[in-house]
Amino acid sequence: MKTLLSLIALFLAASTFAADKTIVRGTDHFELVYEMTLPKITAKGTLWIPLAGTDTFQKIQKRAIISPVPWHKTRDASGENEILVLQPAPADSGKRITIHYQVTRKEKVAHAEAGNPALHLKAEKLVPLNPRFTAIAKRITAKAADDHARGKALYDHVLAHMRYDKTGKGWGRGDALYACDAHTGNCTDFHAYFIALCRAANIPARFAIGFTIPANRDAGAIGGYHCWAEFFTDGKWMPVDISEADKHPELAGYYFGHHPANRLELSRGRDISVTPAPKSGPFNYFFGPHLEVNGNEVPVKATFKFERLPSNR
Repeated sequence: MKTLLSLIALFLAASTFAADKTIVRGTDHFELVYEMTLPKITAKGTLWIPLAGTDTFQKIQKRAIISPVPWHKTRDASGENEILVLQPAPADSGKRITIHYQVTRKEKVAHAEAGNPALHLKAEKLVPLNPRFTAIAKRITAKAADDHARGKALYDHVLAHMRYDKTGKGWGRGDALYACDAHTGNCTDFHAYFIALCRAANIPARFAIGFTIPANRDAGAIGGYHCWAEFFTDGKWMPVDISEADKHPELAGYYFGHHPANRLELSRGRDISVTPAPKSGPFNYFFGPHLEVNGNEVPVKATFKFERLPSNR
């Protein structure tokens, strides 16, 4: 009996350690530097960059835009996302643009907010409404009594159905049909599939993208983006993160109903429309930066660095 209890204690200690190294509970406070170097530009172009904003869980205490290129701010058609717009010319080739944030972020839980949830029942280009998703959602939620239980059943289904794997072609676009068929993908694919199934069950669901701030160190580089989802139940938005639950099974229960504090949200939604509009059409999702010259997309090198502020050390 003592041996069994010891093994249980060791398991719980290991799980707690893993969680401590992956997530920050409560509140996190950090600086983030989003820096871009303009490539060689052959003609006047347009550059779009998402700007993180303040909401109930995320307070932008300071935001400095340092740019040798003139800029202005606009909002997308939904009004939810603020976007920086610049028009660099050939003489701006090689110049740097930096956005410096100081952020206080709270752990996200189920919450009410203003707005019409039914807007998040609409299909998107890569998250369609179709009979196939309706059939899957109906089968998975057949025994669920309410939207909370239906959301949990769909969360468990996606977690069991998919595996985090960034190999092959097709992953990373947030294509719900690809995710359903391939059973693999990254965070965009996991959450596109989940959102498609929620909407097929008449449950509003939405997508957001930004950064995960490393929990196991206090400064350094961030490799790239992360995304997550929320669904609407009992008058509240319920946060989920299924791709992280797949990578950290010990936190699967936590990620149904929570987003940790060590995050920064840059933008929400899919098929993001903005004026002036890119020649390529609405942004599939918007992590940016997106530069177009003569109607063609030109890659922009971007780096992301963070430093956790002393109050959290």
